[in-house]
Amino acid sequence: MRWFVFILCFLPFGLFGQQPGGRSQLHKATELNKSVEVQNLAGLNTEALEFSPVFYANGIVFVSSRRKSGPVDSEIGETFFELFYAELDPNGAPMKPAPFSLQVNSERHEGPVSFNRRGNVMYFTRNNLNQGRQKADSRGKVRLNIYEAQRGQFDWENVRELPFNSREFNCMHPTLSMDGKKLYFSSDRPGGLGGYDIWVSLKQGDTWSEPINMGSRINTSGNEAFPFIHESGTLFFASTGHKGYGGFDLFMIDIGQPEWGEVINLGEPFNSQADDLGIILNPDGNVGYFSSNRPGGFGKDDIYMFEAPEGIQGVTFPEMSSVVLAVFDESTGRQLPGASIRLFERDENGTAMDEDLYELELLPSESEGEKMVFRRVRKKEEDLGEPKFTTNNRGEAYALMNNARQYLLLASKPGFTAREVTYVPAENIYKRPVEIGLSPTNCMTLGGLVESTPYRKRIPNAVVRIINHCTGLEETARTTINGTFESCIEIGCNFTIISQLAGYQSDTTHISTVNLRGKRSFAVVMEMAPESTASVSQPIREGSVILLRNIHYDFGKSAIRSGEARDLEDLARLMMAYPSMEIELISHTDCVGSEEFNQKLSLERAESARQFLVSRGVEPRRIKAFGYGEAFPLNHCNCEPGVECTDEEYEFNRRTEVRVARINEPADFGPGAFEK
Repeated sequence: MRWFVFILCFLPFGLFGQQPGGRSQLHKATELNKSVEVQNLAGLNTEALEFSPVFYANGIVFVSSRRKSGPVDSEIGETFFELFYAELDPNGAPMKPAPFSLQVNSERHEGPVSFNRRGNVMYFTRNNLNQGRQKADSRGKVRLNIYEAQRGQFDWENVRELPFNSREFNCMHPTLSMDGKKLYFSSDRPGGLGGYDIWVSLKQGDTWSEPINMGSRINTSGNEAFPFIHESGTLFFASTGHKGYGGFDLFMIDIGQPEWGEVINLGEPFNSQADDLGIILNPDGNVGYFSSNRPGGFGKDDIYMFEAPEGIQGVTFPEMSSVVLAVFDESTGRQLPGASIRLFERDENGTAMDEDLYELELLPSESEGEKMVFRRVRKKEEDLGEPKFTTNNRGEAYALMNNARQYLLLASKPGFTAREVTYVPAENIYKRPVEIGLSPTNCMTLGGLVESTPYRKRIPNAVVRIINHCTGLEETARTTINGTFESCIEIGCNFTIISQLAGYQSDTTHISTVNLRGKRSFAVVMEMAPESTASVSQPIREGSVILLRNIHYDFGKSAIRSGEARDLEDLARLMMAYPSMEIELISHTDCVGSEEFNQKLSLERAESARQFLVSRGVEPRRIKAFGYGEAFPLNHCNCEPGVECTDEEYEFNRRTEVRVARINEPADFGPGAFEK
């Protein structure tokens, strides 16, 4: 048969061949998935083996034998399998892969894997090891077992075997249910119906139950492997025992209901006369990936991406639940009718996934002198479009939400301070109303725009001073990349507003909130005359350095830590706003490891950040990547004898900086524009 007969099962050639007596429903593409489009991921696949992708944060983790050096499995003539991670671009195509974990990847086989919902616990297949040494069964064969690991500060740690493993049989291909309570896997353990069956173990406190066979509806006298449980309750798996096209075929069955459905062959284009296995599907059910050694690929096994605009027939959508959103006045407890509620999906870091919710500011770094840092500020409500919901006369609105997702709710009403609330439907098991309290405010919203005159170019990063003549106090605001600012000013007072920025003449205006009955907002436009053409053509001064703090790398790795590239997302937005902007990406490491290793690693990290920006639509010619290694630490952690540092202090030096090398935004400068 194929490579994994030896690697995953260590069994004689041909054992996994097609078995008679299949009981599943066989469908052709015209009947089941006529709208599905499949493409080979040319940028990811090699002449080696790539298979079993799984979703992780902003990308996929997959198994590959692409490593050119290192120990070789004599059974198949390939280097031992390792785990790789590839970030997905906005179109769902994987970018350049990098090794996933130094701790998990060993000198033997690893993979496939599965992650919990938060992405901080993983379950993975590995050769049976004890303190780095292989453990063989009574016949001298090394089996595959399932291990658990937790994500630590720098890498995956606390690796441990699951209790149902054995030296005498294989346990492999784990997939974890969305609630983390069921672990499905493939095993040839005693008590099965064929060679390999699908089993399930139940979470019991900090351990796992004795596995339960999934029964004869799923398992056959053949082999069932590579399970994947979708959050809809659909179990996907590969089988040689059900009726199929040849070799391993992909099947699915709805086990999310008390009464299970029938096993269904996914049909073409998923299945072929070759081996097709290891399918995954996104939560919406319209994009996924699978593995195949069908003709026309790049290597022995390749990963394919598919799009299913109409979904996969037979896959139900994720469970939805209705919830009451109740908005009230925190000072009186009374309900607030007419309150606006906007709904945004939320990532694991608590940030709304909708980039349109935020504007960007560039602020001076508190610890790095003239260097700047990004800050996100929420847009004004009127710039966020129509609200998703408006409360009725009882102060309530009714929403339908996906139980598998997390949300950020933004509630607002004139005369009150807007409030953000996070909500996880799956945690609201008693379906209680979501109560959002708003505090009344005795201030008026001051919204402003700062622009150059007479060219009407919006000015970012300008400082706006707001002087209250009632109290004599002064507050400052800073304009976003769109030249806007917002503040809350006291009612019943007079104010002086001053806008300032190097290279421009300042502007001053006066406003009053005295005798403004019923008015809750005030708008001003500040006009600043540039002192030279460079002030307008360089909205961000050439030579400026932006420090990227919300981008993290694990120790010894060039791949951006999954889900932690917020500053790169912001940088991409900035570069799209200023098409003439060209930058230098400069990456720094800590001093752990050799100087040569860190120099190479820093350049790889800068290249990784460059690739990320290119995937977001920035032209490659606008980005140059440099690595400075450990040469310029920000703190005392220079690894000199006697210098001791914490993990956090070392991590502080692992950073990427952006130097604005060139920017020349077009402006219509007429004759005498800068005459004084």
